[in-house]
Amino acid sequence: MKLFLQLVLLPVALIFISGCSQQDAVTAIKLAHGLDISHPVHKGMVYFAEQVAERSNGQMRIDIYPSGQLGSERQCLELLQIGSLGMTKVSAAVLENFAPRMKVLGLPYLFRDDEHAWAVLNGPIGKGLLLEAQNYWLRGVCFYDAGSRSFYTKDRPINSPDDLDGLKVRVMNSQTAMQMVKALGGAPTPISFGELYTALQQGVVDGAENNPPSFYTSRHYEVCKYYSIDEHSTVPDVMLIGTNTWERLTAQEQTWLQEAADASVEYQRKVWAASEQEALDAVKAAGVQINYPDKSPFAARVEDIYERYKDDAEIYELIQQIQAVQ
Repeated sequence: MKLFLQLVLLPVALIFISGCSQQDAVTAIKLAHGLDISHPVHKGMVYFAEQVAERSNGQMRIDIYPSGQLGSERQCLELLQIGSLGMTKVSAAVLENFAPRMKVLGLPYLFRDDEHAWAVLNGPIGKGLLLEAQNYWLRGVCFYDAGSRSFYTKDRPINSPDDLDGLKVRVMNSQTAMQMVKALGGAPTPISFGELYTALQQGVVDGAENNPPSFYTSRHYEVCKYYSIDEHSTVPDVMLIGTNTWERLTAQEQTWLQEAADASVEYQRKVWAASEQEALDAVKAAGVQINYPDKSPFAARVEDIYERYKDDAEIYELIQQIQAVQ
């Protein structure tokens, strides 16, 4: 009897934990991430879910679990890899560990402007990068606008690279991000985003770097009262699907999902543009001092990072290809 119950209950358990399940002929996919529901990237994923339902005429459903409900960014990636979670969202910088060429997107001052960035991300280069991590059971679906990253600090503004000397700055778990902060004179300190508020409060780090909406929705402005808009990097977010989940979908379901994602990119970019100004206005009203330092000294300090890649033919060629995009 015990063996019989195990054989009966095992398939039920597998269906329960699966990232992609079918109930009443509806394909349901779990999408988990660590952002607050007010964040513009979350809103883009909500629109994506609406588009999936509409395009599939209710035959597919995306169930979203925000705010770290199902684990940290790293844990969600691991759940994707084993098929226990269907989709997630991470910064492109985090994917460097799975797709080495993705590191190029974290290089400081890589893009001339927003138009250049999206010409790259929506073109052949970007589409190729999205598929780079498939050997690690991770398939990129689309890039979301995550704006430009700037420094925010507790005790003093950053008006020049010299102001970073001796400061412990939280960075993502990204070699490129660590190289950049080190080149600017700071001490890079990788910390999970979910643990950063406490780390700032307790003085584990002196500051961090991120885009305006993330600075605002994370409430880091309650601890850091200086925001220096140097816009040192423009690292997009990536919405991912586990290859286990992707391969269980029919060709038609894959088409619905990809088309819905592509539509959500355009929507999310509009939401992002509005949210950036709203975030800056809100943190300023909360007592944050916002300054706009001259970017040229920062750019000059990090030029050496590009020179290092001359010994990496693949990455150096990719840099040149990106710079050539019009």
